[in-house]
Amino acid sequence: MAKTPPSLDNVDLDALDAFLLSDGAPENSMGLSDLDGFLTGVIVGPELLMPSGWMPALWGGGEPDFKNVEEAEAILGTIIARYNEIVSDLDAGIDAFRPIFWEGPSGELIVTDWAAGFIDAIKLRPKRWEPLIQHPDARVLLMPLLVLGADDPDHSPFGSHVLPDDEVEALLEQGAEIIPKCVFAIRDFWREQIGGTGPAPPRSGRRPGGRARR
Repeated sequence: MAKTPPSLDNVDLDALDAFLLSDGAPENSMGLSDLDGFLTGVIVGPELLMPSGWMPALWGGGEPDFKNVEEAEAILGTIIARYNEIVSDLDAGIDAFRPIFWEGPSGELIVTDWAAGFIDAIKLRPKRWEPLIQHPDARVLLMPLLVLGADDPDHSPFGSHVLPDDEVEALLEQGAEIIPKCVFAIRDFWREQIGGTGPAPPRSGRRPGGRARR
């Protein structure tokens, strides 16, 4: 079950989640939490990417099989709506930022899928991310995400980030509090590097009605 805030009006995440788990989605497509981290990584990254530049990655290289035009419009519109909502939340400040994490059977928040989605966003333009990845001080901003989202924590795709087991366990337990701080710091880093306000969102796209109920 995904842990989502109760105020996501006009963004039908239940329908999006159901489609991503259905036979209509390619086998290697992202799940809802992965997608949310992925969109956030795209938004706070070093350059503006239009949907045509990142949409194929969320489907894992396959093509979604929509039942009809209406379903395609609803699902794609929800993805763009969530993108725009993340932008608005980031602009409103850290207290408004609401990542979608999975919720475990005991109510614990599972952040690894979200972090893996963020890493997938970096992989879209790894060379453009190098100023942050290689920065002697600022690279620490990425470290929690790289550790939490790596398939193998001992072998990060962006260099060695090996931590003792107790520190990894602490990251897993505190990830929900750490991740927003990392995201805002990464966003600020790129704004200082490139000037201005950074990448702007695509505001087009149908916003299907509904409310996420998690």
